[in-house]
Amino acid sequence: MSDDRRAWQVVLESIERDLLEGRLRPGDRLPGERALATDLGVGRSSVREAIRVLEVLGLIRTATGSGPSSGAIIVALPGGGMSALMRLQVAAQGFPVADIVKTRLVLEASIVTELAEAAGAPNATTPALSDSAHLLDAMESPDLTEAEFLALDAQFHLSLAEASGNQVITATMAGLRTAIEGYVRAGVPGLASWPATSARLMQEHREILAAITAADPALARAAMQSHITRYYAETQLTDAPLTNRALPGSTPESPIASIAQPTASTEPTASTEGN
Repeated sequence: MSDDRRAWQVVLESIERDLLEGRLRPGDRLPGERALATDLGVGRSSVREAIRVLEVLGLIRTATGSGPSSGAIIVALPGGGMSALMRLQVAAQGFPVADIVKTRLVLEASIVTELAEAAGAPNATTPALSDSAHLLDAMESPDLTEAEFLALDAQFHLSLAEASGNQVITATMAGLRTAIEGYVRAGVPGLASWPATSARLMQEHREILAAITAADPALARAAMQSHITRYYAETQLTDAPLTNRALPGSTPESPIASIAQPTASTEPTASTEGN
């Protein structure tokens, strides 16, 4: 298994493909943990985590025991928005980094521009940014590991998309999360100083949020664009698809937590705005 994907994601993506391509249908049973682990070259604990994710999504049900009714059975197929999101998550693994960065520039610059405009509109509902502010406060903790910082960083970007209220943009950001997180982490080893970069990223996040609350669309847009492009330029990442990259090891996030609180564009605090 390549280092650039968490083991449970390998299992999840394999089952997702089988569902989306019709190899698995409602009523079918998944192979047992041991068989899946052997076939995919991962540990049984990773198989269990992937099964938990699929169960949370309502796609499978599990039953204990050893009889014919035990194990995991497919109860639904991903449809509508979920199907599109799953396809994006799988496809994004092979996107060139430059394309991901350009997409982020379009989406996230638009998000903060609209949030700042809404903040200054008369009689308009003020954007709900308390979650974003809370995440920045949490990122100030000196005890965070790089992986923990980057997870919060990614969630901060997604929280801005969620604050916009646009479900399509939010789903798109969530679908690109793994790809964004991949290139952000891939850039960390090339940083001159993680403490310096993470401190700068925190300052840039604060500036973005301040521009939004100050109802300054132009400043918010410029701050976000600079934040995203600076990290990419600093790390000098190539345009090779992320599937060909080896990411630095880090403590994997819980897949269940990722569903409950999808991290939006992940970006390494260390590197520099990467996200």
